[in-house]
Amino acid sequence: MAENSASMYGEGVPCWLDAQLPDVEAGKRFYGALFGWTFEARTGFAVWALKDGEPVAALVPKTDGRLPTTWTVYFATPDAAALAGRVRAAGGQVVSAPLPVDGLGVTALVADPQGAVFALWQPGGHPGFGRRREPGTFAWAELYTRDTGAADDFYGGLFRDALSGAGAGPDFGRAPVSDVFPPEMPPHFLVHFAVRDVPAALEEVTRLGGRVQAPPFGTSYGTVAVVTDDQGASFALLRR
Repeated sequence: MAENSASMYGEGVPCWLDAQLPDVEAGKRFYGALFGWTFEARTGFAVWALKDGEPVAALVPKTDGRLPTTWTVYFATPDAAALAGRVRAAGGQVVSAPLPVDGLGVTALVADPQGAVFALWQPGGHPGFGRRREPGTFAWAELYTRDTGAADDFYGGLFRDALSGAGAGPDFGRAPVSDVFPPEMPPHFLVHFAVRDVPAALEEVTRLGGRVQAPPFGTSYGTVAVVTDDQGASFALLRR
């Protein structure tokens, strides 16, 4: 079912995703084949990915080759400037100051005290996901961090109204980075997309030129596999 109400995304709830890619056309081919997405041109060179006609993510061209090829999760807020200020006051970093986006909303890019990068979204004309928690759409964001206690304190203070317990909230959890990745991996958010069949989706990722980083493993929220697309952006496949 489409989700068109801005009120569905209270502060601290993941409400949008984008992928910064060297080649957006290649991204359309990869994700269109993997998830059945169609695409709609938006502002500049960005495109929106649609599932059954509803927006589920954006693909954005990298403006600087030094930037990472990555998926970024956006957390909803009624006031991006105020939340960015709280991030800074709690020891995080404001990477890009709040910026209006063509009447769609206001965004900012921030990082927590351990360096995990995420974005803020203050909705205007675009509230966020039109669909989620179904195959081919966003299902979960897991923060892989070095110090889970410090992460609990930071996000628990930042999103205290959204979180339902230390370090976990709607579609958002956290775990030690060494649970899945090499210890030297920097802290980061890993975006999860729902799939009906993880092994079948892994075969399709490989066929499309991506690779498997971590084969299927069990979590408290489902069976997960970690992959990269054919341009190097990491994401996870999730079967609840």
